[in-house]
Amino acid sequence: MSAQSKKAFALRLDPALYGAVERIAAVELRSANAEIEVLLREALARRGVTVKAPVPAKRGRPPKEN
Repeated sequence: MSAQSKKAFALRLDPALYGAVERIAAVELRSANAEIEVLLREALARRGVTVKAPVPAKRGRPPKEN
C-alpha cells in the first residue's frame, strides 16, 4: 500500500501511551505509526476481525522500456 493510499487523520493519545508505543517501536525497528498499525491489526484479529494484508511497496527502479 503506497503512502498516498493511506488514510491520514489526527489521533490524540495520552503522552504516556504514546511514549510506550515509541519504545516498543524502537525495539521492533518500526516507526511509531507502523507500530500503531501493527497493534491495531493484532487487536482486531483477537476480536475476530480480519483485515486484508497491505500490499508491499514496490522498491527499486522500474524496468526499462524498449
